[in-house]
Amino acid sequence: RCVCYGLGRFSCCPAARHQLAFLLLLLEELGVPPGRCSVFDPAFSAQEAAALVELGLRLLPDNEEGKHGIEGSSTLFYMVHCGKALYNNLLWRNWSAGALSKMVIIGNSFKGIEERLLSRILERDYSYIAKVLKGTEEVALPAHPQYLDTFNDTSVHWFPLQKLEELSPEVWDGVEEPTYQDCEIIRKGDRAEQGSPA
Repeated sequence: RCVCYGLGRFSCCPAARHQLAFLLLLLEELGVPPGRCSVFDPAFSAQEAAALVELGLRLLPDNEEGKHGIEGSSTLFYMVHCGKALYNNLLWRNWSAGALSKMVIIGNSFKGIEERLLSRILERDYSYIAKVLKGTEEVALPAHPQYLDTFNDTSVHWFPLQKLEELSPEVWDGVEEPTYQDCEIIRKGDRAEQGSPA
């Protein structure tokens, strides 16, 4: 399965079109039928939503704020240039070694997030990203001069079960739902969602 968040307005943004094209090629390469790929962005226009359905992709009906559970299925999350809160919410929703080991995330480099944020901010605001760093394998997408703005700082992340099991037991305790002071994600019911066909 595949879940795509934050694709953006591909009808008017070339970078978003390139990201959509890469997603479609990736699905083809991995043998994932388009109908097994769910997409959501509160910014989609009705025309963009119709185009995605025409391509065979499945629109998620609600803004999950990144909180998509894998429900035991191996799942690829395609989240290029999404906000840190979206990654943090996704990790929280799947916070167990068994679930995380069945996930692959293509999105902003977790190492880059760690390098750019003060450790106290990372641990306070994005605690699930902070806690999973030692259990993460990450490989950066190769840079291409034509697509620097499209895929810069993008990595493939996966979470080997053995590495997760080596984390201290306290890492898995106290699974509180994240809250954010200055939210960088569009929440359910926010105005930006009203243009959304979903």
